[in-house]
Amino acid sequence: MPGKHQRFQEPEVGCCGKYFLFGFNIVFWVLGALFLAIGLWAWGEKGVLSNISALTDLGGLDPVWLFVVVGGVMSVLGFAGCIGALRENTFLLKFFSVFLGLIFFLELATGILAFVFKDWIRDQLNLFINNNVKAYRDDIDLQNLIDFAQEYWSCCGARGPNDWNLNIYYNCTDLNPSRERCGVPFSCCVRDPAEDVLNTQCGYDVRLKLELEQQGSIHTKGCVGQFEKWLQDNLIVVAGVFVGVALLQIFGICLAQNLVSDIKAVKANWIKRDDGYKLLK
Repeated sequence: MPGKHQRFQEPEVGCCGKYFLFGFNIVFWVLGALFLAIGLWAWGEKGVLSNISALTDLGGLDPVWLFVVVGGVMSVLGFAGCIGALRENTFLLKFFSVFLGLIFFLELATGILAFVFKDWIRDQLNLFINNNVKAYRDDIDLQNLIDFAQEYWSCCGARGPNDWNLNIYYNCTDLNPSRERCGVPFSCCVRDPAEDVLNTQCGYDVRLKLELEQQGSIHTKGCVGQFEKWLQDNLIVVAGVFVGVALLQIFGICLAQNLVSDIKAVKANWIKRDDGYKLLK
């Protein structure tokens, strides 16, 4: 209309997306730093930090690795997303998006491969558990992890109680002088609800009995089979958790990319304005 001037809205960085991404990543960053600190503290308590070779000496998995790796990844991602959003740094935001996208595709590929190569995964899981059974007494954290798994899934060994023959303290050879010979850890035992005090010697000599007699005192099913059964029974919950994590990752990538687009649009507008000023001069 005559007499009225049209105003064109200049591009700007969306504050809601910017500060939501900042807030989300600062929580992620703090949690990652906490996980990393717990892992390093645990290694310090075990003397690993003063003797790095101890990391390779352990035959099984050191559970502290999970805290260190997860904490490190979370810290890096949280730092990039947090500082990138706050300082409107496109390099950090792109790094955040690419890194998060890479993790997402690795998770997706792992899920597909686990479904396609189920038998191979089962064999690898058997091998992994048996390697940790061998190292049961070598690390207190690993010992606690195995005990927790056997108690939670009501199982014993990878395929059954006889897997404990792989451990030098529990094997049934005549040369084994251990009091735990032909036994299993207490976490394999069937707990009596009436017992107030945990009997840590309940697994002694139990594998000298016949298999039918063993069933009354210890769990005779392997942890691989029990884990598969648990997955089937809780498939909806497990799938829901994975889908929820995947959606959060996709949302984070989209939010970061949207913020990058806003920042580029604002910078392009500044360049045009500067060029206009130069022409006027």
